[in-house]
Amino acid sequence: MNEELLKAEIHEVREHRTWFLVMGILLIIFGTIAVGYAFGMTIISMIFLGWLLIISGVFEVIHGIVRRQWKGFFINLIGGVLYSVAGLVILANPGIAAITLTLLIAMILIAAGAFRLFVAFTTAMEHRWWLVFNGAISILLGLLIWRSWPVSGLWVIGLFIGIDIIIDGWTEVMLAMAARSAPA
Repeated sequence: MNEELLKAEIHEVREHRTWFLVMGILLIIFGTIAVGYAFGMTIISMIFLGWLLIISGVFEVIHGIVRRQWKGFFINLIGGVLYSVAGLVILANPGIAAITLTLLIAMILIAAGAFRLFVAFTTAMEHRWWLVFNGAISILLGLLIWRSWPVSGLWVIGLFIGIDIIIDGWTEVMLAMAARSAPA
């Protein structure tokens, strides 16, 4: 990274560190609320996803119709219709969509964890135990979600979103604190 650009970034954070701190504190509060109401956050996120798919689908259909001379007309048209239908299905059944998506998340965590363990034990590398730890945690989380599925489908997504918001908030707070003590 260019040293001048880095200095400009540090200056920008220093200049607005109060904003970073306030933003971080608000994110921590909102993330904590999201964790406390994980079911509601899960349903809200499914509704948001449903609308996002519908709007994307409509734009893709419009794009296909406007560019109908293009060879990709049918791909845009079919893709847009499928996005819109998927969005409508999610909006009609946000709880079932969350349960289904949560099972997929569990399977991905288990598969990713197994892959990390495989790589850690078959490849010579420094700090392999961090990869082993990461893989083991991924498998454990995936198994915990899967064992309590389908009930976990009603709260896992909201919990994950809440935790992510909290961590983002702490990142902002720590950035503000670091900017305060950074050299000018």
